[in-house]
Amino acid sequence: MQDAKIQKTKPSRGKGYTAGSSCITNIVINNKEAKIHLDSGAFCTFFGKDYLGMIYTNWQETLMPIEDIIFSSASQKIHPLGILEAEMIFPHPAGSIRLKVEFVLMNNCTSKHFILGIDYLNIYGIDINNHKNRYFTIGENKRQKFVFPLEKGEKRMIQTLEDMIRRFCAYGLEFKDSDGFTHDWCTLIPELELAYRTSIHT
Repeated sequence: MQDAKIQKTKPSRGKGYTAGSSCITNIVINNKEAKIHLDSGAFCTFFGKDYLGMIYTNWQETLMPIEDIIFSSASQKIHPLGILEAEMIFPHPAGSIRLKVEFVLMNNCTSKHFILGIDYLNIYGIDINNHKNRYFTIGENKRQKFVFPLEKGEKRMIQTLEDMIRRFCAYGLEFKDSDGFTHDWCTLIPELELAYRTSIHT
């Protein structure tokens, strides 16, 4: 234990809670675009009644019964109404994948997207890679990577960095350093990332 190596990659002190990213991705279900959260902390696959009208009509006709049990979330008890079987498509340029799942329909769930729980993550072998370029794979084909869409904050960061790069490049073309060289990308990018992360922005 004494010779255990410490990982060098880490967030700034006191900022660990800001390093997380959600596992929400896009799917097509019932010929409509929707979002689904790949949630390994969820015991089962489900979605809320309020979200149902966006996807299904006449859902009462296909609702399968469920045992009279109560599910618990982090903040409340949620009550199941039944089970709905559905096919969802994960789009991919190299070939989309269609999965058949059974969603538990919850009466008082406030989630604004589908939740794919640990049950179907295990059934279909969905693995989430949390390295720098986050992605997930489905089944045995680990070469076909499904990339998570950028979140609003990440899109805003890219736009801000692009603006800062333009400003720095304009500065570099006009002014030279002590060695007579203008700024280049190799030196700009780390400095810009540091400047962005340490600046106050909304």
